[in-house]
Amino acid sequence: MKQNNLIITLLLSWLVSGCATTTPSDPFEKFNRGVFAINDGIDKIMVKPVAEFYKQVVPTRVDKGVSNFFGNLDNIFVIVNDLFQFKFKQATSDTARFLLNSSVGVLGLFDIASKMGFEKNYEDFGQTLGYWGIGSGPYIMLPIFGPSSLRDTVGWAGDILLSPDYYYGNSSDKFANYTIYSTTAVEVVDKRADLLGLEKILQTAALDKYSYIRDAYLAQRKYLVYDGKPPEEKAVFEEDDIFDEDEDEDEDEENMDD
Repeated sequence: MKQNNLIITLLLSWLVSGCATTTPSDPFEKFNRGVFAINDGIDKIMVKPVAEFYKQVVPTRVDKGVSNFFGNLDNIFVIVNDLFQFKFKQATSDTARFLLNSSVGVLGLFDIASKMGFEKNYEDFGQTLGYWGIGSGPYIMLPIFGPSSLRDTVGWAGDILLSPDYYYGNSSDKFANYTIYSTTAVEVVDKRADLLGLEKILQTAALDKYSYIRDAYLAQRKYLVYDGKPPEEKAVFEEDDIFDEDEDEDEDEENMDD
C-alpha cells in the first residue's frame, strides 16, 4: 500500500537524517526556527491536549470513520491533480474510489474501495508543480500550518482556490460559514490525533526536533512528487573515482621510475 510506504519513508527519514552531514536548502532557518517554536507552543497548549482528549473519548471505529470521511473528500483534489499531471489511468482509479466510498461507503465513512483494490493516492497542486519541473525552492515554516516550501506554499494556495469550501465558506450564509469552520476544526483535531503515535517516535529519536521535521518533510514531498521513485543523488566522492585516482598516481610513479 502506498500509504504504508509513505509512513515507512517518513520514519526512515527521521532516523537517517540524524546521521546526515548535509543540510537541505533552508536559507531562512533562523526565522523558521522562531516560527517553529511558536507553532510548537500553540500545539502544546491548545491542539495536542484536544487531540489527546479526542483520542481517549472517541471510539476507534468512529475515529477511523472520521479519518475516512475527510480522506474521501481529499480524493476530489487528488483527481483534479491527476488530470493536471496527465495521469489518466490513476484519475480513473481515484474517481472510482471516490464514487464507491461516497455511495456504498456511506459518504466515505467506510473505506470500501481499498478492499476492492482501489488504492489511496496522494496528489496536490504542489506535487503537480513539481511534476512539471518546478523545484521545491527554500524550506518555509508557516505560522500555524507548519512545514512547507516555496513551491508547496504556492500549491497550497492553488488547492484552496480549487476547494468549494473556499467559496461556500465566504458566502453571506452564516450557517455555511459555521459548517465550514466546524468541519475544519474537527479535521485538524482528527489529523493531529493520528500523529500522536508518530510523535512518540520523534521524541525518542530526534536530537534536534526542528531539523528532523524539516528533513522528514522534504523527504516525504520528494517521495510524493516522484511517485515513490525519487532519482538517486550522486555522492560527492564516488568509490570508482577514488580508485581511479590511486591508479593514476601509481602510473605516474612508474613513469617517473622509468
